[in-house]
Amino acid sequence: MKSGSNLERILTAGYFAATGELGPPKSAGAEVIRRKARLLKGYVDGVNITDNQTAVVRMSSIAAGAILLHEGLEPIIQMTCRDRNRIAIQSDLLGAYALGLRNLLCLSGDHQTFGNHPGSKNVYDIDSMQLLQIVRAMRDEKKFQCGEAMDVEPRFFLGAAANPFADPFDYRPLRLAKKAKAGADFVQTQLIYNVPKFAEYMKRVRDLGVHEKVHILAGVGPVKSPAMARYMQTKVAGMDVPDSVVQRMERVPKEERKKEGIRICAEIIHQVREIPGVAGVHIMSVEWEEAIPEILELAGLLPRPVVE
Repeated sequence: MKSGSNLERILTAGYFAATGELGPPKSAGAEVIRRKARLLKGYVDGVNITDNQTAVVRMSSIAAGAILLHEGLEPIIQMTCRDRNRIAIQSDLLGAYALGLRNLLCLSGDHQTFGNHPGSKNVYDIDSMQLLQIVRAMRDEKKFQCGEAMDVEPRFFLGAAANPFADPFDYRPLRLAKKAKAGADFVQTQLIYNVPKFAEYMKRVRDLGVHEKVHILAGVGPVKSPAMARYMQTKVAGMDVPDSVVQRMERVPKEERKKEGIRICAEIIHQVREIPGVAGVHIMSVEWEEAIPEILELAGLLPRPVVE
């Protein structure tokens, strides 16, 4: 075992994993984390804690992860390269491990112009690929990026993000292979609504043998309305939302649309579970944590396995 985390044990044992996501508050209110934790406890194998997502200032992912850990859930802390140089990143990760955090998702981070401090300066001293390499060396070689040795290494289960739908499509499996080589133990993909295209992506991933080197969790999420589906279809880069999803949401009465979004999500989980090489799902509910238990129930993924 690289970290001994619950997520690592679930995946290593061959179970189909299910992870969720939790956005920290734009405040110092710890109770927000505790309330969301109660909604997810017992339903997922790990919970992503976002790191100032969309470049909006929020509670630290490490602090929120520590609170979540105390509530009995397993955090997957996100770490972006946007806001810290390599000194600060390595320092924060030593602290995170000392607090009991064992899963880490390495990201480059959204550009600051998307957030609430567009005039701030980004850092990008390193990118997500280099971050994976640095943390793997800290874990496996007990060395800082400068080559200096350390006494107690941070043993993280390392994750990365993957977008099967970004252009150029032919390059996406190759980029995933690079992240696996850099040190990723698991990946979580962009939201999937076009399952046939994702299946083609996974075929190319299998042709490269990458599915044998990294655990691939397919990103899924419920849509709340036709407007949300259309926005993702036309405004969000790297998203592929078929017209059929938008039209299906439009056909149901307004009061039934959230339920329909949950049903669509559960159906997609059933479909991606049949694709060889998919090791689990990552549910991005976007401030709708209440939907996750029902999605997992409809998808036949409850109760969650326990691996000692």
